[in-house]
Amino acid sequence: MYHTSFYLRRLHSLVGLLVLGVVIFEHIFTNSMAMGGAAALNGALAMMELIPRPVFLAIEVCGIAVPLLFHGIYGIYIALQANTNARHYGYSRNWQFTLQRATAWYLVAFLIWHVGYLRVFTKGVTGTPISYELLQNLFTSSPITTVLYIIGMFAAIFHFTNGITTFCMTWGIAKGPRCQKVINFLSMCLCVVLCLITLAFMASYFVM
Repeated sequence: MYHTSFYLRRLHSLVGLLVLGVVIFEHIFTNSMAMGGAAALNGALAMMELIPRPVFLAIEVCGIAVPLLFHGIYGIYIALQANTNARHYGYSRNWQFTLQRATAWYLVAFLIWHVGYLRVFTKGVTGTPISYELLQNLFTSSPITTVLYIIGMFAAIFHFTNGITTFCMTWGIAKGPRCQKVINFLSMCLCVVLCLITLAFMASYFVM
């Protein structure tokens, strides 16, 4: 049982780093096209539509959905066993540990809503293509939706970037305290940069 848990935790961290990282960077890159206006974002979305549907579906299911389900389900199992002590010990890593768990819970609900509404219902059921106009109408017509989406993006970004440090510690890449501090600092810098880009492309829906 010990060895099973050992390998599952490493697989959990590896899947989180690779799959969540790819999803976040692709999502931010594509959505950042909104800063160039409707033509730029719609052009980027159209490029993705050039991928043959069976191939695209296989990537979505086998390359994204299944790995993220494993990461999420096993992550919930880990979170239920974890003891947070940020209130007792005010170290930054303890607070990051707590936020890592909190963002995980938020992301479960956020992804069900986000993927369920846009990918499954809007695109899959109604056949409505995702476009700049659709997203602009969605965000500008509902401040609550906009706030929940931004929080969801921030949660995903923090969960991923903080997970970089956790991954390096879990896999023995960052063995000493100094190395861990450097990686953690760089990871949090990346977190800030990605959050600022998110705010920038979200703002573009309101000013264009």
